[in-house]
Amino acid sequence: MTTHRVPAPPAPAAGETVKGPASYFPSIEKTYGRPVQEWLDIAADGLDTQSHMAVVQTLKTEHGLGHGHANAIVAYVKAKLA
Repeated sequence: MTTHRVPAPPAPAAGETVKGPASYFPSIEKTYGRPVQEWLDIAADGLDTQSHMAVVQTLKTEHGLGHGHANAIVAYVKAKLA
């Protein structure tokens, strides 16, 4: 099993409301057909050498994510790495 620097958050319990960047994660998985963990790993790797907005731009241009989704992923990773 791969160890992730920023693990995806657990699914919310029934009736629980998720706030902040993680609130986008179900929509991201549904829209792009890949687990959010893959996007978190890409963002974490990118933040090793690039700025927040550069990683957002990479997710948009190389992977086709919308700006809001890309920004939510990078913001979540950046907060967890801080």
